[in-house]
Amino acid sequence: MTTNPYAASPFSYVAEPAAAPYAIVELMPGVHNLCEYVRLAAGERVLLIMEHTVDPVVVQAIAAAAALRDADVRILSVPSFSAGGWDGEAPLPIETAAFREADVVISGTWWGEVHTKPLFFDQIRARSARFLSLHMTATAGALLTGARLPAEVFHALVAAALRRLGGAASIRVTSARGTDLTFSGVTFEDAGPDGLRPGDWRPFPYGGVNCWPTGTEGVLVVEDSTVTGVPEEPLRITLEGNLVRKIEGGSAAAQLRRYAPGGYYMRHALFGLNPKVRVAGGTQFEREKHAGAFYCGLDGLTDGVPVTTGPGYAHCDCQVDRPTVVVDGETFVERGRLLLLDEPEIRQVAARFGPPEVILDDNPVMILPRRYTGLTGAGRSFPG
Repeated sequence: MTTNPYAASPFSYVAEPAAAPYAIVELMPGVHNLCEYVRLAAGERVLLIMEHTVDPVVVQAIAAAAALRDADVRILSVPSFSAGGWDGEAPLPIETAAFREADVVISGTWWGEVHTKPLFFDQIRARSARFLSLHMTATAGALLTGARLPAEVFHALVAAALRRLGGAASIRVTSARGTDLTFSGVTFEDAGPDGLRPGDWRPFPYGGVNCWPTGTEGVLVVEDSTVTGVPEEPLRITLEGNLVRKIEGGSAAAQLRRYAPGGYYMRHALFGLNPKVRVAGGTQFEREKHAGAFYCGLDGLTDGVPVTTGPGYAHCDCQVDRPTVVVDGETFVERGRLLLLDEPEIRQVAARFGPPEVILDDNPVMILPRRYTGLTGAGRSFPG
């Protein structure tokens, strides 16, 4: 039997609790940060692609914030997207037609829509829209917690993380459950502090630094995944040369093998940086963004080889909640604690918005007070 405390995490928006109508007031600081992050300007055409099961209060909060900025808002309610491109041939003619005419797309889907061909990264880059994805996070809980972290604090964490991680010869990830992976030849994405640009895709709440390794060696013990949920017994995946060589672990292992009969490779990984993102009660794609968390994406091989230019029709994201991460021999994360949160330069940025010990506290149960969220602007100074 599983002993993972997140075993009861929701499996779709329909399993999320509904927010009270007046909760929209509490969601506005997070939605304000969303609009700032996407650099929403007056007169822009904004398309909200929201699955039928997304809480109406969440949709209303985002639409109202965009309308308040004098944007031209359209709301498109759509069927649920399939996990990891499970329904890879879905044409999505209405979604893509509307997408082509928008300046900004804000997408509330459970599974990342980018694993479908019509909305894959190459299609987004070919358009002028700025694409913001709330995959598993178009919820009141996500907007009330992780979305409240001021964007400037997140950008400071990203810059500091890239200085530590970028160019590393070796990144080792271990966990109490048995994960022991070593990455090499890693390329990191630098989103920059200037917000989204035309053709960009970004997740929200903002969460971490994404990377692509060319070498992965060791064992991944999955704590939660796209395909299996929380396994009932240890699910062990052995990798050599960036390829999955062995999958062990009862029914979950059988599910994973069926999902990609041709085998898997390690496509990407993410190191979480946002201390305000939920852990307990959060979805997998929320928890991955929590400061100190780690997740990686396995993808199906095409005729026995990795193909990175197209959508991953057997994409499976795997979560490790409280890892230890060592970068070229120096500890970066210690049992789920992101050590960057203690750095003076990060505390100095946080002090523009409130007490650093409050802004950077990684206890996800303690909601950041709205006066410290950036809603009223920076400029104050707190000791730290």
